[in-house]
Amino acid sequence: MHIVLLEPEIPYNTGNVGRTCAAVGAALHLIRPLGFDTSDKAIKRAGMDYWKDVDVRYHDNFQDFVTANGLDQNGEARLFMSTTKAPRPYTEVDYNIDDFIMFGKESGGIPEQILRKYSDTIVRIPMLENKRSLNLSNSVAIVLYEALRQNGFQGLQRTGRLNRTTNGGEVIYEKTACRNTDFQRNH
Repeated sequence: MHIVLLEPEIPYNTGNVGRTCAAVGAALHLIRPLGFDTSDKAIKRAGMDYWKDVDVRYHDNFQDFVTANGLDQNGEARLFMSTTKAPRPYTEVDYNIDDFIMFGKESGGIPEQILRKYSDTIVRIPMLENKRSLNLSNSVAIVLYEALRQNGFQGLQRTGRLNRTTNGGEVIYEKTACRNTDFQRNH
């Protein structure tokens, strides 16, 4: 899967999206201009220790992104766009594992001239009529996890298990129960 952020403005949102992408193995495409420097400590703080594992790809503009990914040809990958202006919900689409899902900048979304060109692949997250939009990183997680669910969570660990405790109440961490050693040390 590929997540695409068109001109993101808030480093914390992009950091959170990056963390989600790292957790599921999705590539993160950032289309310039960005509203921040990607070396900004805020983006790394939001992405935490995951940021080094994010497959980030930068594009100078929307057309550069389309061309670089062969989306202007009749390939297998498709470009979906999440927008409050879409006529159908994101759950009424059949996603493929190599699809791209794009989200617009926080202050204005995806420009209408782009939405018109891709009108057959625009989707929305249902919400109350008088609400403007959801947080960008929340929106990405909602749509991305639906796409992953439809593809059987391919490549992801689908199950977990509780840690065991000894009679004294000490937690015993098993290798398969939690992989984050920092979490184990701090909790």
